[in-house]
Amino acid sequence: MSLKTALVSRLAAFFTSEQRLTRSRTMQEKRRASSGAAHTADYFHDAGDPYAHLMAQVLPDFAARYDIDLKIHLAGPPPDWAAPERERLETYSREDADRLAKRAGLSFRDPGKQPSAESIAAANAALAAAIDKGNFLTDAAGIGVALWSGTLSGAPAADVSARLSEGSARREELGHYLGATLNYAGEWYWGVDRLHYLETRLAELGARKPGAPDAAIFAPPLAPAGTGNAKGAELHWYLSFRSPYTYISALRAKALADAYGAELKLRFVLPMVMRGLPVPRMKGRYITLDTAREARRLGIPFGKIADPVGRPVERGYSLLPWARGQGRGFEYCHAFLAAVWSQGVDAGSDAGMRQIVEMAGLDWSAARPHLDSDGWRAEAEANRAEMMQLGVWGVPSFRVGDVITWGQDRLWLIEDELKRISG
Repeated sequence: MSLKTALVSRLAAFFTSEQRLTRSRTMQEKRRASSGAAHTADYFHDAGDPYAHLMAQVLPDFAARYDIDLKIHLAGPPPDWAAPERERLETYSREDADRLAKRAGLSFRDPGKQPSAESIAAANAALAAAIDKGNFLTDAAGIGVALWSGTLSGAPAADVSARLSEGSARREELGHYLGATLNYAGEWYWGVDRLHYLETRLAELGARKPGAPDAAIFAPPLAPAGTGNAKGAELHWYLSFRSPYTYISALRAKALADAYGAELKLRFVLPMVMRGLPVPRMKGRYITLDTAREARRLGIPFGKIADPVGRPVERGYSLLPWARGQGRGFEYCHAFLAAVWSQGVDAGSDAGMRQIVEMAGLDWSAARPHLDSDGWRAEAEANRAEMMQLGVWGVPSFRVGDVITWGQDRLWLIEDELKRISG
């Protein structure tokens, strides 16, 4: 391992550590308390984002439970660099929000298309008026219902484009790019899936109001939650060796397949950045910190990172078909992912690859002739093409039959389908 790789790995371990997080939170709270300021969070609402509509439904309950001031900002959709497949993102987000709403007891029905620009403008004007009157929490969900059901009528009461620009600029200044996001004391919470983290933080600070429920507004379901007999079913796991979310999904994907007797199919693809899709620093930072907290919640080691982008990924993939042929495909995938995302192993070196191979229970001398071969490329491209055809383009994604979902926090959806197959 080079000195540079070792140094970067140590810095990443500190950056993602609970120790650094605790220290930062302690400093933030001391500043707030010494100034006499209230607990305050910035919320960024993108009217055309279905996840923001779900947030509008839970924010009144959130504000009632916690002693916190919400500063509401209207913001535009993510910039092009954050949404390189914008139409696909819009289509997938509607479908995903529909399924999430059903699971979380919220209201959203995918209308099958995005609201028109004119309708979104009218919604933003109505939302701006509600903010100015102090009525966002009471009015936003109703405005969203009208927008997404196609019943919002009338021309915008005012041009709020400058306000949208200001909100988007403030969001970028604080370090994010999506709607439905909350920023509290330097940390980001995206959508109802991550709201429970902010709830826990506020409770620890003594900001939960007397009589407020202890349970989170929405607790992300864990999978597998049960067992069944879906023998003959295939759980397709679309993965990338450069994705930290792929790493923290690995053991759960295998456990889910085993719990229902399904076959886990390894569908590897090139990382986004190696397919020409941008992953700017802001996005990479959020993903890394979000993965770190998800890993802590799930009890998965994470943070001592040796980024495998480029040749290390290619070297890793070159051995995957061989490892699969030895009956150790999953073990090899998990060994590679664990090595680069939690142990700082340099997969670009032969010593690093040997360590990974042996971690997987495979023989290095047998693996060595297959290293740096190119036979995997056609399979990776076929997997990518299939993923795109099915409406997703990122990893980890999962498919059982006709049900496909994107994200390590959507395994519960795949379990629902396995349960259905099990009868």
